[in-house]
Amino acid sequence: MLRKNAKVELVKRVPLFSGCSKRELEQIAGIADEIEMPAGKALTREGASAHEFFVLAEGSAEVERKGRIVNKLGSGDFLGEIALITGVPRTATVTTTEPCQMLVITARDFKALLRRMPSLQLKVLDALAARLPNEYD
Repeated sequence: MLRKNAKVELVKRVPLFSGCSKRELEQIAGIADEIEMPAGKALTREGASAHEFFVLAEGSAEVERKGRIVNKLGSGDFLGEIALITGVPRTATVTTTEPCQMLVITARDFKALLRRMPSLQLKVLDALAARLPNEYD
């Protein structure tokens, strides 16, 4: 089981939460559940609906798009953060390649936290906007 500080440190690395205060990061970490997944488990499936966000604490996973491996994830990496806000379908299939310990935050819990902490809303939206492609470039 991860210590509270370890959960905060993992959450802090996520660009979506880059503008958050320590208190806000603690609140986000507080809604994160710790789960363990065996090797070979699909965390997401390309085209499927998205309802959660993952941060890998330990282990590794592969990211596959249209049948091709496009990335490998390891400890400290994350996936699905945009799903917390938008609920858009998954853009890739992610499968664990070894046993993983991770944090998971559901969209439902995250939206409830945003309602309880309005200060978090603007920070998350600013970070989300910064990650979207700029059509004027």
